[in-house]
Amino acid sequence: MTRDSTLSAAILGPSSLPKQVALVVGGSLLIALCAQVSVPMVPVPMTLQTLAVLLVGLTFGARLGAATVLAYLAEGAAGLPVFAGGAAGAAHLAGPTAGFLWGFVAMAWLAGLAVERGLARGFLTTAAVALAVSALLYLPGVLWLERATPLDLSGAISAGMLPFLPGDAVKAVIAALVVTGGWAALRARRG
Repeated sequence: MTRDSTLSAAILGPSSLPKQVALVVGGSLLIALCAQVSVPMVPVPMTLQTLAVLLVGLTFGARLGAATVLAYLAEGAAGLPVFAGGAAGAAHLAGPTAGFLWGFVAMAWLAGLAVERGLARGFLTTAAVALAVSALLYLPGVLWLERATPLDLSGAISAGMLPFLPGDAVKAVIAALVVTGGWAALRARRG
């Protein structure tokens, strides 16, 4: 096992199409379940989606992580109730939260790329990567929120970023704990 491989590859062994499909389906279901853990806020609800997206990216790697989020978005666009609060429909991919939804693809990809490049090796570096990609999610999220609503940039930051910063920091630390804990458990099991 090399530390620059992904946790999913270290656990499941060589990649195959059936394994990749199973990971994408399972990961998209995780994101959908975490989207249902929601605190209603307007115009952006607080959910555990970002935690799930971080876990997918940090565990699956860049391409498979991004593919998993794209599958999640496709499921929602197709009418499955996977978005926050059981919402569904393609309109969500152009509505006020669309910048965050599309940003999840980049978030998973960047987290996975950091893992593949060996930038997320232990708890501290994994937490730093998770915090950085979480912060970057606000770029498309807030900018789109400003464009899709009557809010100006200051209002979009106040409504779509500031209330979420503490929770996203906690979720980034939890993701780092889970992923580094997974690596530790795998090393212990293999002796």
